[in-house]
Amino acid sequence: MSIFIAGGSGTIGIPLVRALAAAGHEVTAMTRTKSKEGDLRALGASVAIADALNRDSVIRAVAAARATHVIHQLTALPKAGAARSSDLDATNRLRVDGTRHLLDAAIAAGARRFVAGSFAMLAPRGEAPAAPGNAAADAIRSMETQVLDANAKRAIEGVILRYGLFYGADVPSTVSMIESVRRRRLPIVRGDAGALPVIHIDDAVAATMAALDRGHAGAVYDIVDDRPVSLSEIVATIAEYTGASAPWRVPAWVPRLVAPYMARLLSMRLSLSNAKAKADLGWRPKYPTLREGLRGLTK
Repeated sequence: MSIFIAGGSGTIGIPLVRALAAAGHEVTAMTRTKSKEGDLRALGASVAIADALNRDSVIRAVAAARATHVIHQLTALPKAGAARSSDLDATNRLRVDGTRHLLDAAIAAGARRFVAGSFAMLAPRGEAPAAPGNAAADAIRSMETQVLDANAKRAIEGVILRYGLFYGADVPSTVSMIESVRRRRLPIVRGDAGALPVIHIDDAVAATMAALDRGHAGAVYDIVDDRPVSLSEIVATIAEYTGASAPWRVPAWVPRLVAPYMARLLSMRLSLSNAKAKADLGWRPKYPTLREGLRGLTK
C-alpha cells in the first residue's frame, strides 16, 4: 500500500509510521513542523511538509504521494492532555476544516480508502445532538459525518475508528501523569464511579493497520480496552507500578472546584464494546486491560 498519514508526527502518528514502514508499506507522513522531518525519515517514511488548514498544500501533498490509503490523525493537543475546553480549539478546527481538505485531497488523488481517527468520549451516539456549546463534540460529529457522507456517495471508502484515551509508557499524557503521581499531585477521588474507555497506544496502532484492508467501508469501530477504568484507578495503578507514595484521597467536590473541566470529562461513565472491531478487523488488544498495559512501568 501507499499510505499517507496526516498527523504523522503526533502521539499515534509516530508509532503508526514506524509500524507501517516496518511492515513494508510505502509511507508518507505529513507534518507542518519542518524540524520533525529528520525523525520521520529515520522511521522509514517520506515526509510532506504541509498545513492541514491550507487546502491547496494538502491536495498537492497527497497527490505527490500517490496515496492509495489516507489516514487522518490530525490533532493539536497539549502534550499533557487538555485541561480546559480552550485547549481543544485548534484540534476542533482540524477536525472540521482539516478533514474537509484531507478528504478532498484523497478523493482528487484517487485514493481507495480513508481511515479517520476519532475520539470515543466525544463521539455521537445515536441521533442525539451534542450538548449546546460543546464545540469539541460538534467537531467530532462534523469529522465523522464528512467521512461517512463521502463513503455513502461512493467517492471513497470511509472508516471511522473511535479511540479510547491513549496510554502507554511513551505517550506524553501518560508520562505527565506518572510524574504527577510521583509528586503526589494527582489524588484518588473517594467514590469515583467513572468509567473511561482507554486503549494502549500499541493496540490503537494495530487496530488502525487492520482497518486499512479489513475494515468494512462505512463502518464505525470503538477501539477500546476490554474494560473501562476510572481516573482514580489509573492513578492508583501508576502509583503501584512505579513504587510511588500512596496518592492523597480527596472527596469528589475537590476536583470539581479545582479543575471543573477535567472533573466533568473524567467522571463520565461510558462502557463501550470492542466486539465489532474484534470480529471485523481480526484484531485483539495485546493489553486487554489497563493493568496489563501499565505492568511494564519501571519502579
